[in-house]
Amino acid sequence: MENIKITELYDLTKTMAVDYLSEFTYPFEALKGISELIIRLGEKLDSEIYEKRGENIWIAKSAKVAPTAFIGSPCIIGENTEVRHGAFIRGSALVGNDCVVGNSVELKNVIIFDSVQVPHYNYVGDSILGFHAHMGAGSITSNVKADKLEVVIKAEGESLATGLKKVGAFLGDYAEIGCNSVLNPGTVIGKNSNVYPLSMVRGVVKENSIYKKQGDIAEKYA
Repeated sequence: MENIKITELYDLTKTMAVDYLSEFTYPFEALKGISELIIRLGEKLDSEIYEKRGENIWIAKSAKVAPTAFIGSPCIIGENTEVRHGAFIRGSALVGNDCVVGNSVELKNVIIFDSVQVPHYNYVGDSILGFHAHMGAGSITSNVKADKLEVVIKAEGESLATGLKKVGAFLGDYAEIGCNSVLNPGTVIGKNSNVYPLSMVRGVVKENSIYKKQGDIAEKYA
């Protein structure tokens, strides 16, 4: 399970959660403390750059937030980030700099690195999206199994129990998710990997791969 470690998936210099994430080996271990992390970080933010717009809600002054967007607590919206019409940020969302949170997008209990785009009709819950990751229109993270049991990450005959019943997806840096794809609970997409549109993904997709369908994953060449 080496390829699903935080150090293999993410450039930690691209998020203000760098110190927090450095405490863990696997990304799912960081999900429980996101709310507390946001509050700790928010209380130390530079008031010249961020303004507090509610209890435990901090939004960069350079960010563009549509008046129709809902921002729940706790939340941090980074510099130059755009939150578009009808976005629903339920809370426990740490959104980095230069991001796009689009129309009808729902976020809940997430760490969004810098330069991430979730621009159209996405649901992202109990997940971590790495630097420059992009989710195509309608792609979602499914975060609860149908049987409501613990999420287990499986890859190449190995299994890793998360101890959690709510786990979404972990996208490495520069991951590209095609339109209308579903990432099943505990899915891991490695750095620089692409997922074809209309895919149903579970398990681990290695870095520098192209996921076409279950059992058909090609190596990605420059």
